[in-house]
Amino acid sequence: MSTWTNWAGTASADVTVVHPASIAELTRTVAGAAERGQRVKAIGAGHSFTDIGVTDGIQLRLDRLAGIVKADRGTGQVTVLAGTRLHALNEALWQLGLSMTNLGDIDVQTVSGAISTGTHGTGAKLGGIATQVRALELVLADGSLLRCSAGEHPDIFAAARVGLGAIGVIATVTLQCEPAYALAAAEAPGSLDEVLDELDDNLLGNDHFEFYWFPHTRRVLTKRNNRVLPGTDLRPVGRLRHWVDDDLLSNRLFDRINRLTTRRPALIPRANAIATRLLSARDYIDRSHRVFASVRTVRFREMEYAVPRASVPQVLAEIERYLADSGELIGFPVEVRFAAADDIWLSTAYGRESGYIAVHQYHRREHEPYFRAVEAIAMDVGGRPHWGKLHYRDAATLRTAYEHHDDFVALRDKLDPERMFGNEYLTRVLGG
Repeated sequence: MSTWTNWAGTASADVTVVHPASIAELTRTVAGAAERGQRVKAIGAGHSFTDIGVTDGIQLRLDRLAGIVKADRGTGQVTVLAGTRLHALNEALWQLGLSMTNLGDIDVQTVSGAISTGTHGTGAKLGGIATQVRALELVLADGSLLRCSAGEHPDIFAAARVGLGAIGVIATVTLQCEPAYALAAAEAPGSLDEVLDELDDNLLGNDHFEFYWFPHTRRVLTKRNNRVLPGTDLRPVGRLRHWVDDDLLSNRLFDRINRLTTRRPALIPRANAIATRLLSARDYIDRSHRVFASVRTVRFREMEYAVPRASVPQVLAEIERYLADSGELIGFPVEVRFAAADDIWLSTAYGRESGYIAVHQYHRREHEPYFRAVEAIAMDVGGRPHWGKLHYRDAATLRTAYEHHDDFVALRDKLDPERMFGNEYLTRVLGG
């Protein structure tokens, strides 16, 4: 037995660890556990903030089940093993002349973990990572291997792309990639009022748009990423600027400020105001995956809600009102991103254009009052929580938020009637 803890330190478990090095070993492990009546849970990078990865049985660590199985440069379809980390996949794809269409802002997750929890990036015309999936191979609760796609077991495919680890263990993922491309990044400080007034123009006029609002101020940092023509010379951030902006200011200094304001919370509004004055514009061109992802070393807790895109200004205004009325002081910026509607049963963007509002709290400070308040605000506009980030919802309230919640549960009941892949988190969000 060994003790496993997730990245954020919000979940832990004493588990029996197995490191399958092949799909055959993976299927044998699941089949053997089924015979013994043991529970099984596959774990990726442990970057989910919830206890979705907890098990009281066998923990499958998929780090040895990694790499590209096959790649077709003509079609752009690439099949990868489930434990492949996104940062390794992106570099390998680039060497093949390929890129993923969209990515989130960190790349430490495994590809299976990222799609299973609904990880997404930003782009009003683009979906989350799961929308790039064209086929999956799943190890079911009896140890059998099943392939699903839009043409093979389409109901399982509709569920398994954001499957929460509830209906099987992902063995391989086939992704639709495209020719490698670079992005021109433009980062600049701005005002919250201007950003919201020009929101439609920003969303329609950029391939990828997001912004960070600093609570207790009316200031934001905006990020606009747009594709450049093939053959455009890369102009990445210089080594010194990268160290100053992305290491010193964004991580080391930010951590020290949070340590200080944890002891003296009254300093938070002033610290946020100073931080916005330190923001400076920068423009660069680099490989797409290097622009999308950033390094995060400061530990925090996070909750993120998908809301109807048109509701974003209202939700931000109500968060600001809550902070003013409650007197609660928040040192982390609020991250706001956008995505297109999709057709994946448990995707947070199912059936609607979505805005994503992510709130954070330093890991040494209490997060629950703030998160519960934001959750209540988001629920009032039909918000859906990110499956891998902290929330307080259960099956009763989630059933009303997802048209296919009952369909997903029925499929789970059929494929895993003994709850071999179950845990307390899945019981809470899906029901018994």
